[in-house]
Amino acid sequence: MKTTVLAGATVLALGLAACSSSPERTTTTRASAAPTAKLATTSTVQRAHVNLAGASGSLVSGRLSVSPMGDGIHFTGEIGGLTPNSTHAIHIHEKGDCSAADASSAGGHFNPVGVMHGRVSTPPHHAGDMDNIVADAKGVAKVDAHASGPVLGGGAANDAIGRAVIVHASADDYTSQPAGNAGARVACGVITAG
Repeated sequence: MKTTVLAGATVLALGLAACSSSPERTTTTRASAAPTAKLATTSTVQRAHVNLAGASGSLVSGRLSVSPMGDGIHFTGEIGGLTPNSTHAIHIHEKGDCSAADASSAGGHFNPVGVMHGRVSTPPHHAGDMDNIVADAKGVAKVDAHASGPVLGGGAANDAIGRAVIVHASADDYTSQPAGNAGARVACGVITAG
């Protein structure tokens, strides 16, 4: 009986100590619950590419080259199968998974620091935000797009290698949250080193 009472008193004392509101305990808990994202400022990979394939029943496809440039990474190449003379959003998304028919498996916009969606030239904006692309009369968009904030390689929170690039059915309005009201995902591809 004495052992049971002693064990019960010990458990109660430990429980009360755990619920203590000492400043040191609170600070430690907060620090471990919300770690700060570690961001890189330079790329360790100098070249990457994206092979885009249709999503949501579209025939949109293309190949993009990706390279470090200035404060982020730059995409060049061509995307075909778009509606002639149309404007489309293009973004980096958080997951490198294009397996779902509608590319929803790629998750939301790549946003390692948790800011609002916007236009790449005007902070705040996601690391995955880029300016719209425009298709010509043949439905081909010549891509020359910049993403400010991501790097290629190194494994930091802002590393874009292994993340998806999504082309949307409509233009990004640069204002609607969380994704610019850009419509369906019509193409998806993964950023791959090399």
